[in-house]
Amino acid sequence: QVQLVESGGGLVQPGGSLTLSCAASGSTLSIGTISIGAMGWYRQAPGKQRELVAKITRGGSTNYADSVKGRFTISRDNAKNTVYLQMNSLKSEDTAVYFCNAWAPWVDWNYDPVYWGQGTQVTVSS
Repeated sequence: QVQLVESGGGLVQPGGSLTLSCAASGSTLSIGTISIGAMGWYRQAPGKQRELVAKITRGGSTNYADSVKGRFTISRDNAKNTVYLQMNSLKSEDTAVYFCNAWAPWVDWNYDPVYWGQGTQVTVSS
């Protein structure tokens, strides 16, 4: 079993920045087994569909939603099984619950992620 624990959400003013972190843990990870492939972040705002924000492979290839390109940066530390999302120039439209996600190593990232975090609230408001 793999668990994803998120941190870093909160309230920020428009134009501000936040960094989200997500650490994966589990019995197989504790002994160094590679159980996670790509990792990413989804978000869901009230009354809107869930959308992919960004994702990253173990090798560092990234993909971003058009709405966040140039403002958000996803990165990861494979040794720590941790993924980060640096969010700059935040807008009110970025307000949502952000979910950390992870794919199994054998699953292409164009398919559904296997693991989901509990979500962390990001609120952008003056």
